[in-house]
Amino acid sequence: MNAGPVSYKVRLPSGERYTFIKSTLSSRNLYTVCEEAHCPNIAECWESGTATFMIMGSNCSRGCRFCAVTHGKMLPLDPLEPEKVYESVKMMNLDYVVITSVDRDDLPDKGSSHFASVIRRLKDLKIKIEVLIPDFSGVHDFLDKIIDAEPDVIAHNVETVRRLTKTVRDPRAGYDQSLNVLRYIKSKKNIITKSSIMLGLGETDDEVIETLRDLHDAGVEIVTIGQYLRPTKKQLEVVEYCSMDRFKMLEEKAYEIGFSFVASGPLVRTSYKAAEAFIKGGFKND
Repeated sequence: MNAGPVSYKVRLPSGERYTFIKSTLSSRNLYTVCEEAHCPNIAECWESGTATFMIMGSNCSRGCRFCAVTHGKMLPLDPLEPEKVYESVKMMNLDYVVITSVDRDDLPDKGSSHFASVIRRLKDLKIKIEVLIPDFSGVHDFLDKIIDAEPDVIAHNVETVRRLTKTVRDPRAGYDQSLNVLRYIKSKKNIITKSSIMLGLGETDDEVIETLRDLHDAGVEIVTIGQYLRPTKKQLEVVEYCSMDRFKMLEEKAYEIGFSFVASGPLVRTSYKAAEAFIKGGFKND
């Protein structure tokens, strides 16, 4: 069943801060997931001085059926990208930054060394760094490069419930693979981990709660729950536009399960209010 039209309010991009961030990124040929994934919170986040940088290019080697990021036609990595991101974050005077990336299955190490280089360069700014990483095919050596770079938070999204994974995600991704990535990160170092679930793809409440339990068992401390919004006609149709009551119920269930911080709502995305999640989750702020 495809429900009626979206009634969620989205703020249109505008304002001096938004314009400044956009021009800063454009001048350095940098990308944000805010733009590439058509995030509904771009105006709110950019006006507050927060942006999620997307490194390793604008094209992804995978083709998840929910995602609007361009697929294929992979380009070489920019060796100057770590410095470009560093200078941009410094210019924007951020104290909490989120770094994510496209999948780069075309590269021997899936881009893990390059990703780690960006993290290490940003460490010089003495700011909090959150990363939203691909699964790097679950290879421990590649994950170790990210862990050893010592970001403050490592996020990896399970995206949907087990039953819908093959429909929603690229065949190279997997429900258990994502859980194993999160579990491995936690086993290697006591680092804060985070994941995200989309609603509106036909999942049941019991399936979502099962996923929340699986994530918690894997050591995840922060979880976000948001509404899937079809970015273009090329992606999956929305099965259901979920009520605020459903988001509230699942938020309460997540806290009951034991998560330290939960953000649940129609426009919530993985990086939404990331700094707030860090602070309100009671995590150590050295």
